Amino acid sequence: MSDRLIIFDTTLRDGEQAPGIALSPDDKVAIAAQLARLKVDVIEAGFAASSPGDFEAVSRIASEVRGPVIASLARTHPDDIDRAADALRAADRSRIHVFISTSPIHMERMLRMTPVEVMKAAVEGVKRARKYTDNVEFSPQDATRSDPQFVIDICRAAVEAGATTINIPDTVGYATPDEFVEMLSMVYRDVRGTNEDVIISTHCHNDLGLAVANSLSAIHAGARQIEGAINGIGERAGNTSTEEIIMAVKTRQDQYGVEIDADTTEIFETSRLVSRLTGYPIQYNKAVVGRNAFSHESGIHQHGVLRDRETYEIMDPESIGHRSRIVLGKHSGRAAFADALEKMGYTLEDDEFARAFGRFKELADRKGEISEEGLRAILDEDTDASPDKIHLVGIHLSGGNQEIPVAVVRIEQAGVERDVEAEGDGMVNAAFVALQDAFGIPATLVDYRVSPLTAGADAIAEVNVIIQVGPETYSGRGLSTDVVEGSARAFVSALNKAMVVHTDAFGDTS
Repeated sequence: MSDRLIIFDTTLRDGEQAPGIALSPDDKVAIAAQLARLKVDVIEAGFAASSPGDFEAVSRIASEVRGPVIASLARTHPDDIDRAADALRAADRSRIHVFISTSPIHMERMLRMTPVEVMKAAVEGVKRARKYTDNVEFSPQDATRSDPQFVIDICRAAVEAGATTINIPDTVGYATPDEFVEMLSMVYRDVRGTNEDVIISTHCHNDLGLAVANSLSAIHAGARQIEGAINGIGERAGNTSTEEIIMAVKTRQDQYGVEIDADTTEIFETSRLVSRLTGYPIQYNKAVVGRNAFSHESGIHQHGVLRDRETYEIMDPESIGHRSRIVLGKHSGRAAFADALEKMGYTLEDDEFARAFGRFKELADRKGEISEEGLRAILDEDTDASPDKIHLVGIHLSGGNQEIPVAVVRIEQAGVERDVEAEGDGMVNAAFVALQDAFGIPATLVDYRVSPLTAGADAIAEVNVIIQVGPETYSGRGLSTDVVEGSARAFVSALNKAMVVHTDAFGDTS
């Protein structure tokens, strides 16, 4: 048994399937490049046959990202497999990940296929994928609710057809650790056997909060690949959290005894990038990367940590790339700002630096001091993947509990400024309606979240929104000491992304 654990990251495929996430190809390439810096072993770049956008993203990642194996998901359908192979053509190392459902409810209600037909499709799918690459993964979807013997039989057939990785998915997060270990042990014994070239893998969902526990337990049963997503994002309650697996294995070598190649110092930056581009905030108490993961409120805890960090911290924050706190104020100049950016690992071009510094001074004049979290948010806001066509110049609000709220937004497009006025159910809604009119794009607000980055009545707020335009969704984020202004900035960010796609449909607003 190999002592090396393969980290397979599916942030760009299963992670993106979380409701409200719609990553552009540029977003996906940026995340894939950061995953390569994290040194995951396999990046599942997408489901190439699912849409032209996914095909483009997989193709670009295969062409532009080096280091990890680049994979595409495919059903057993011949067209899916051919499409995956086309998208992966430029990769140094590629993998086609073939799957088909094996549980009775999936076969009967969803596939409308018999077990014999499913077995045949699996074998033919793996054989077809093997014509394109010698790195083929097979997954019996919903394995933990399937007949165990059928899982064994179809996985054996997949190996005989050429599969080199057998992945056991707990697709709906149903299994408990004891059950999952029992199933993985059986697969290891009856499918892999003495064939050392076959890797047994896990793909666990978090519906019962057991994804990481099930995945780690499977290591003891012989699993040598774990599939997960950064920040645990994904369908429903999400996936196994990639960063939690990495740090659990690194921290508890006495329990797991497997080697991983990941560069843990890239974890924090990877987590923040994924959060920014997906629009999904990280819960404060999230393991490893949450805001409170290395914070201590209790006096007893604070006393212990001041004496010796290891009294209450089992991981060094610097080991995940979480640096000491940096605070700048309104009197800080360009040199101090540049020094802070360098310590945080940012390198900006001259024009990017000028914009970021100007935004910093604007916020510092209101807030007084800007923490590292605020600086990072400023930089993230300024380096949005979609270039803005329309800029927010200012916003004026009027109204109260006795009068209808009115928002007047001033926008700039192609060097021309204009005001747009609208009423709404509240100040934020009025701003949203005015901006829709300014862009000429009818949109629906799907999700709206406000997160304070600092304390106090003048706290800097980060606003994340997800809007829907037609069938697509777009995320946006904004930063301000004023919630309505931050909301307007977030709406502008999301509407600019929608505008790139929908200009032809709704016309140019210039």
